[in-house]
Amino acid sequence: MSAFKDLLSTNDMIILDGALGTELEKRGYDVSGKLWSAKYLIENPQVIQDLHETYLRAGADILTTSSYQATVQGLKDYGLTEAKTLDLIALTVTLAAQARDKVWADLSEAEKARRPYPLISGDVGPYAAYLADGSEYTGAYELSQEAYKDFHRPRIQALLDAGADMLGIETIPNVNEVKALLDLLADEFPSVEAYISFTAQDDQHISDGTPIEEVAQLCDSSQQILALGINCSAPALFDGLIARIKSVTEKALVTYPNSGEVYDGATQTWKSAPDNSHTLLENALRWHKEGAQIVGGCCRTSPDDIAFIAQAIR
Repeated sequence: MSAFKDLLSTNDMIILDGALGTELEKRGYDVSGKLWSAKYLIENPQVIQDLHETYLRAGADILTTSSYQATVQGLKDYGLTEAKTLDLIALTVTLAAQARDKVWADLSEAEKARRPYPLISGDVGPYAAYLADGSEYTGAYELSQEAYKDFHRPRIQALLDAGADMLGIETIPNVNEVKALLDLLADEFPSVEAYISFTAQDDQHISDGTPIEEVAQLCDSSQQILALGINCSAPALFDGLIARIKSVTEKALVTYPNSGEVYDGATQTWKSAPDNSHTLLENALRWHKEGAQIVGGCCRTSPDDIAFIAQAIR
């Protein structure tokens, strides 16, 4: 694999897509329950493909598969066989690929010349997503290194077998899970390229309290992690976190915040007011000046946000 490396080497600013689950919710789809948006892989996969197409038309360069909540264990708990769970994880890549094919075919040659060919990033969420209790924002869970690997291995394999161009390992709140994922990639998926991003509750640590510099140094030593950063965290925290990450690595930086609202895992709702002090575009441009190469949005952001970024840089 070299598609992600090539994208980084030829583009000064790369646009990720935005929220999936909260955008479906905004459009009237029920995303409650442990599967969250992944239940639409079973009930109505077309709505996921439609949203992928919307983000691509908005200008996204990297399309994230709908596999964040789609884990083998989570889908088995829903009553599916292991074979069916793997088929559904593979479907997340198929839906993204179909969306890319459709949108790219509709673009004029002039439009294609103004943007890179979009990549499909196989989404690897944390063990916390399976727990569905909001622990993405605390990191308050602990498995053995082998248990973490056993949890992540089949989904990663299914995403790659289905044709994902790269992996997006995201919303990771726990340093020991980071260690397990890096070892898993090195030992069992040595050719895969990936970015990894973490959640944070202050501007110095990831969510479990580990200093961000310590986590960034772990990632800096990985040949397969080509970019790292922060996602689904309050925008106000990013400036300090970016500076600390930059102090220990020269790898590309990734920034895609949530709206600044706070997630309540017990009620599966977003609370407090969004941070409207700056738009996502304003934040993305500022963080780009501070070193972020890959920018986008996470929970409670929208295709309009992504479109504003694309219009500003193209």
